[in-house]
Amino acid sequence: MFLNFEDFFELTVYFMRQSNLFYKTLKETPKEASVFSHKLLLRGGFISQLVSGVYSFLPLGWRAMRKIENIIRGEMNRIGGQEVFLPSLHPKDLWVKTGRWTEMDDLYKLNDSENRSFVLGPTHEEVITPLAKKFVLTYRDLPFYLYQIQTKFRQEARAKSGLLRGREFIMKDLYSFHATERDLERYYEKVKAAYWRIFSRVGIKKKTYLTFASGGSFSKYSHEYQTLTDAGEDTIYICQNCGQAVNKEIKNITPHCPSCGGTKFEKAKAIEVGNIFQLKTKFSRVFDLHYTDKNGDKKLVMMGCYGIGLGRLMATIVEVNNDEKGIIWPKETAPFLIHLVSLAKNKKVVEFAEKVYKKLEDLGLEVLYDDRKGKSAGEKFAEADLIGLPYRVVVSEKTLKKKSVEVKRRDRKSSALMRLDKFLEALKKNF
Repeated sequence: MFLNFEDFFELTVYFMRQSNLFYKTLKETPKEASVFSHKLLLRGGFISQLVSGVYSFLPLGWRAMRKIENIIRGEMNRIGGQEVFLPSLHPKDLWVKTGRWTEMDDLYKLNDSENRSFVLGPTHEEVITPLAKKFVLTYRDLPFYLYQIQTKFRQEARAKSGLLRGREFIMKDLYSFHATERDLERYYEKVKAAYWRIFSRVGIKKKTYLTFASGGSFSKYSHEYQTLTDAGEDTIYICQNCGQAVNKEIKNITPHCPSCGGTKFEKAKAIEVGNIFQLKTKFSRVFDLHYTDKNGDKKLVMMGCYGIGLGRLMATIVEVNNDEKGIIWPKETAPFLIHLVSLAKNKKVVEFAEKVYKKLEDLGLEVLYDDRKGKSAGEKFAEADLIGLPYRVVVSEKTLKKKSVEVKRRDRKSSALMRLDKFLEALKKNF
């Protein structure tokens, strides 16, 4: 795809020689990997496991992550979100005040040299609510919406499914602040729509369901976005009447669909890829976050929160988009759009491959160029399928004779020869 200025700024390098790429594919599946996404991301050289639940993102994986991040950022900006970056180190007293210092059993707690206690942030209501209090005085200061894309920490006891369940992970958390419950509900619907756009763009919408879940102490219900896959650790029930889904815990409480009242459900395994809550006054009450209305009356601010785990979303994309050979990246999240594979056996083929690479580079397309020597065609094709970029473009003696390239989409079995000039023209029209 062509890159605009913002994409260039974010990703910097949009073409890469594979001989210089920091990665290594694995032929054997690592013993610690049990689900498809974990296996394929490790084998393809996208991530490296430090310890269970903690991962390094290698260049291929980090490019995919930044693509996902930019999609989410764009959709949050579209609904009025303003990006902030909040501390990960939270003072104990904020968590004591909300009661979650003792209520949450997965907190990373630590003391500094002066014996002051802190939490490594698993979420940021305890930080953002006091922050908002410094800026909210009257109804004229509302509404506003703040989000961040930040690292979170949780002592996950079941960190065994790769990026699907981590101890250190990247999350987008959006917080909205409103004068009235009605305004909160309006914005809640905007976020729902934004989430559907995100999941459509990353290639999982068709298998994703808006799911009723427990609202806990916030409200009667919250909503989760659950994507169907055998790797899922959640159980959902899909209403056969309206297509609405309910989480297992809700199904145990009520036999009826909260949306249409139906009673026939299909049971399925799924991965939670996003969640949204109407917090209402839960945290504003604790931190005395008030505003003065038009009549001069003091009222509590209404709040909402909306989360997406980026690593979990990346793993879910892989769980949904793969075959027996490897990953099949959707275009918008692929580390590179084109995998240019050179099967050069003589100088002329090398020169032709370099020419193609330069032409693609000049077009501003994202290209991974397999220029490696000493690798067979079979080895290169196997790696290309494992890595799973949307388009494979092969240059060889056969294609040189016809001044062509062999083009194959990763999600299709057949390939076709295209004259180089026709191929480049097609790219100009479509990307």
